[in-house]
Amino acid sequence: MLGILLYCRPGFENDCANEIQDKASELEIFGYIKTVRHSGYVFYQCYNPDEVENLAQSIDYAQLIFARQMIVVKAFVENLPLEDRISPILEVTRDMPMGGDIYVETPEGDETKPLLTFCRKFTVPLRQKLKKQNSLTTKDNPTRIYYHLCFLDNQSAYIGYSIPGNRSELYMGIARLRFPSEAPSRSTLKLDEAFQVFLTPEEQETRLTSGMRAVDLGACPGGWTYQLVRRGMFVSCVDNGAMAESLMESGQITHYMEDGFKFEPERKNIDWLVCDMIEKPKRVAKLMAKWLIEGWCKEAIFNLKLPMKKRYQEASQDLKILTDMLEEAGMTYQLQAKHLYHDREEITVHVSLIGNVWGNVKNEK
Repeated sequence: MLGILLYCRPGFENDCANEIQDKASELEIFGYIKTVRHSGYVFYQCYNPDEVENLAQSIDYAQLIFARQMIVVKAFVENLPLEDRISPILEVTRDMPMGGDIYVETPEGDETKPLLTFCRKFTVPLRQKLKKQNSLTTKDNPTRIYYHLCFLDNQSAYIGYSIPGNRSELYMGIARLRFPSEAPSRSTLKLDEAFQVFLTPEEQETRLTSGMRAVDLGACPGGWTYQLVRRGMFVSCVDNGAMAESLMESGQITHYMEDGFKFEPERKNIDWLVCDMIEKPKRVAKLMAKWLIEGWCKEAIFNLKLPMKKRYQEASQDLKILTDMLEEAGMTYQLQAKHLYHDREEITVHVSLIGNVWGNVKNEK
């Protein structure tokens, strides 16, 4: 094996690279970064090829902030003959473990957009050949590794695989959601994606249910509130601005024209706190910790707006402020932070209290 390939949002390669280098250094598995600015990917090549598999198994993909996908790379092939690109790929995969499916992809980016059509067309004949070679199971099997063929152009590609339970199940690691026309702003897609990424379908059925109570800080005009209302929740919307009339007419909203940093709920019966305020991230992190420590909410999803430079460093500092406050207060929690597809210069964080709140949730930090 050569190393680890990570997909990320174009322009965030340095942040993704800094993160994987930190994780690898902690494990004392050393290597170097290969990437191109605005390419949408980062490749971490290990000095010792025998350590690649251990690195991929030891890093928890769910805890990577800026990576959309994590792939163990076996080979990088160049100058694939246009008349037969499949044969060299079959040769590389011949001695790989049997896979459950294959994704033929390309990193997100303006230069690679034309490749997407080719990737989709190339997938069917390649999948058929791999099955004939007994490299893939007859039917899709998510309990096995998935092969990944990542084209950088139509004649060069990384060949590798992702590990079940430690990867994104999405094509290119991207959640492609349809914007609901009745939502008041496109920011609604951020919270919708957050629910899909941070909660399993089974968890969504029990923790996003009708009748729950939520607070949306900085709610105007209601993009995030829309996602709560459509799931049947009663929402306290806190913002000095106006809310969309369509949401107010739902009968599920109470609008408080107050500062989100000063608002306090009257009762400790809030299931969800959500927040997408444009504020300094450290200030938001402290506010979220306060809500959780005071017992004002059980779970929180919020965005941390990041600077143009050193975003990974800023995100790490902000999350440490949050976790230090929770741990000092003796809180047990589960935390995940991701740079979602629908995010821009921000990351989305999910914190859930454990024990007295969700007793059946595994205690992880």
